[in-house]
Amino acid sequence: MAAALSALKANRTKIWVGAVTLLLVFYLVVSFERSLLLMSDQNLVAKAIGVAYLVLPVIGAWALVRELLFGARTERLAKILEAEGGLPEDTLPRTPAGRIIREAADLEFEKYRAEAEAAPDDWRSWFRISCAYDAAGDRKRARASMRDAVRMFRAGAQKP
Repeated sequence: MAAALSALKANRTKIWVGAVTLLLVFYLVVSFERSLLLMSDQNLVAKAIGVAYLVLPVIGAWALVRELLFGARTERLAKILEAEGGLPEDTLPRTPAGRIIREAADLEFEKYRAEAEAAPDDWRSWFRISCAYDAAGDRKRARASMRDAVRMFRAGAQKP
């Protein structure tokens, strides 16, 4: 029983991603079915709404696949860095509520920024600066940096 609870806690994020993915897939299937139903109606307005409604499942499926691939690729890079001993340690001080203290994250960020400037073509430095951006609360730059890290890794992996 304790092993099962431990496995649940260790995979909590993956379980939530799976649940949300299943709900979104269900929504996309229902939306697609409804759009086909509307397009089969004799009324031209219903047909137009059905065509417009068809766009939602297509965009939703594209976004779902894109995000799942991003997560899988990010996890792969994290495992490689962990095996190399290159993952940044989470030593930042936190508030009693568990939030990272922003000033400490900003100071730590400078270390990773200098590393990325020194090795601009190394995916590892971009992965670490992404973690630093995230700790500093800049999610947009964190995702952009992680996308850069994934792109660099994939480009390097394709070289002979």
